[in-house]
Amino acid sequence: MPLVKVREGENFDSAMRRFKKQCEKAGILTEVRKREHYEKPSIKKKKKAIAAQKRLDKKARGAPRPSSFNNK
Repeated sequence: MPLVKVREGENFDSAMRRFKKQCEKAGILTEVRKREHYEKPSIKKKKKAIAAQKRLDKKARGAPRPSSFNNK
């Protein structure tokens, strides 16, 4: 649980900003969104597979072409 102690003379906005950063680092909002609705295990598995495929596609797009293609 993120905890922010307000420093002497610190305004509320900067303390709130620090709190939000800590929450983001801890992954609280993503966890809340994930638990908001029940997801069947089969759907979770399907989403995980789709995410893995997207990662592979993104990695393949960024890979340089073999040198034999560049010599034409």
